[in-house]
Amino acid sequence: MARKAIHAAGGIVVRGGARPLVAVVQRSKDERWVLPRGKLKRDENPLAGARREVVEETGHRVQVHEFLGAISYTVRGQPKLVQFWRMQAAAQPSRDVTKDIAAVDWLPLAAAVRRLSFPLEKLFLLSVGRRALKRRKRGARRKTQTSGVRPAKAKSRRRHVGKTRKRKPVRRGMLARMLGRLQR
Repeated sequence: MARKAIHAAGGIVVRGGARPLVAVVQRSKDERWVLPRGKLKRDENPLAGARREVVEETGHRVQVHEFLGAISYTVRGQPKLVQFWRMQAAAQPSRDVTKDIAAVDWLPLAAAVRRLSFPLEKLFLLSVGRRALKRRKRGARRKTQTSGVRPAKAKSRRRHVGKTRKRKPVRRGMLARMLGRLQR
């Protein structure tokens, strides 16, 4: 008989500036470094639960943006699914962190990946981190003010500086090598 899955949610929380920083939190119970996340309350919407958990664990109010993905693992024989969203943190904390959290660190992406305690979270942050750091540009297609007609699209010319690399599809062997590098 399959056991009911535990549902949790959290965020890849970014704080802006000249060099964007990612939040990682240290749990009090085992002193492990993890991404801000937590279990959902009964009948709680995952998006609302992710925001609540991140505010409790980082102390910063956040703006929630797009869904980044999910990780799944087993806890005491029970499956656990954790969903993550990209979040933008306010510049200053608005409240104290919960007693379950010993510390909050704001680190550059590479340092945040190294700081995390679990290989699965390291791999997840490594795979979605760059996308989480990119800001969406608003108003990319605007109408002109005088005529109300969209301007004609200019032909784009792409200039290549140096060699461009094509992205190769990730294979199981590549994932194993990436995990191996992270565990060293």
